[in-house]
Amino acid sequence: MNAPTSPLQIANYRKFWLARFSATLASTGMVVIIGYQLYDVARAEYGMSITQASFQLGLLGFAQFLPVFLLTPIAGVVADRMDRRKVAGLAALLDVCVALGLGLTTHLQVRSLPVLFSFAVLHGVVRVFIGPAMSAIAPNVVPSSLIPRAIAFNSIAMQAGMIIGPAAYGFLFAADRALPYWTTGVIQVIAALSILAISNLPTLHRDARKAHPVRQIIDGFRFIWRERFLLGCISLDLFAVLLGGATALMPVFARDILHVGPEGLGQMRAAAAAGAAGVALWLSFRPLASNVGVKMLLAVGAFGVMTVGFGLSRLFPLSLGFLALLGAADMISVFIRNSLVQLRTPDEVRGRVSAISGLAVSASNELGEMQSGVAAALLGATGAVVFGGSGAIVVTLIWAWLFPEIRRARKFEASWEQER
Repeated sequence: MNAPTSPLQIANYRKFWLARFSATLASTGMVVIIGYQLYDVARAEYGMSITQASFQLGLLGFAQFLPVFLLTPIAGVVADRMDRRKVAGLAALLDVCVALGLGLTTHLQVRSLPVLFSFAVLHGVVRVFIGPAMSAIAPNVVPSSLIPRAIAFNSIAMQAGMIIGPAAYGFLFAADRALPYWTTGVIQVIAALSILAISNLPTLHRDARKAHPVRQIIDGFRFIWRERFLLGCISLDLFAVLLGGATALMPVFARDILHVGPEGLGQMRAAAAAGAAGVALWLSFRPLASNVGVKMLLAVGAFGVMTVGFGLSRLFPLSLGFLALLGAADMISVFIRNSLVQLRTPDEVRGRVSAISGLAVSASNELGEMQSGVAAALLGATGAVVFGGSGAIVVTLIWAWLFPEIRRARKFEASWEQER
């Protein structure tokens, strides 16, 4: 039998791809609606000003990050000690419960900030367990030679979900405010069944359950600390997106600056995902193979420039264009970082390393939302986004100096050998 030349020729990978797409679509769409609903409730029910309601969005980001910060080390160990399919599948089913709870409270018109914050925290708990388990499964179902292409296809699944989810959910919310949550419940069931249907995963490493969990957590952090290229990539993404993320303030731009409502908010979120999906599709056929370090630095710098452009724009089509370019630049950085994690991490620690990498991503996203909310309270929404984008550019320059390993990196595997 001929060896597969594409991940999509592998049945287990197709199941994984469907699960990844479904989970991302449901989760991303629901998060967008929670943010818009919280901002709308703060303005309409609590009589908050734009500045005060923007600060609530920052608090929402922190509320979603807190469980990630506290539970990520545990989630990584769980992914290395237990059947990853069951971990991811159970987490998806728990998210069904979160979605149904949000749907019921919305249907009953329980318009309360504490209720929305509570469900946001529960959703954060689910995400912290599903992420490392899902990320660690992909390298188990494709041969190592196809991992870069699989990562690109993974990104297509995620970006497609991020395009369809926010755009569709914005229209669903406009039609019936509870409908997005009912939809999430159905889609997460599909994700759970797909991931549980994967067969023939390799057995757990024989020492996986013998080692002390605390020791396993420490080993995961130690592995990343030793690999300076990987450390530089993860920390660059962390601090650049922490400063440059404009996601949290999109409800402000949609409602009170660009005046496009929830439908426009969905299109704004989808625009960034569309740019990323286009790059991911290209990378699935032509993965990056040379000068990966410099390309990542340039991509992160471009991410900051596009963020500044979005903050200054007052034309909706132009704003969508900046967001699409922002997503495209971010996708290049994500591809390089994920390729390094999957290609250079032994399977017995892959869950922990994926969890730590996921923690950096969540920290940059959720804490970035908090930073944006605080900055908006001080500088206004426009000032906060422009300040953050400028900060991302400065961070890129600093990291290019602090981590010369990144600048010197040519190819994924060769660069690691050269730095050792």
